[in-house]
Amino acid sequence: MLVAGLEMLEDIGRAIALMLIFEGIMPFTAPNRWREMAKMLASVNERSMRLIGLFSMVIGLLLLWMWR
Repeated sequence: MLVAGLEMLEDIGRAIALMLIFEGIMPFTAPNRWREMAKMLASVNERSMRLIGLFSMVIGLLLLWMWR
């Protein structure tokens, strides 16, 4: 039981590390474009932002389900 919990923590740590890598690619490679995108996102209404977030989570869950 303890081993399974440690494996899950390792998976979560890897997932967070991978997320940070992907999140850092844009500001590192194209900081001006990243800044423009951030300004554009500030003008998106709340409902659209929530739908984008929901869609992203569903796609992520489906990918995890396929790979497990």
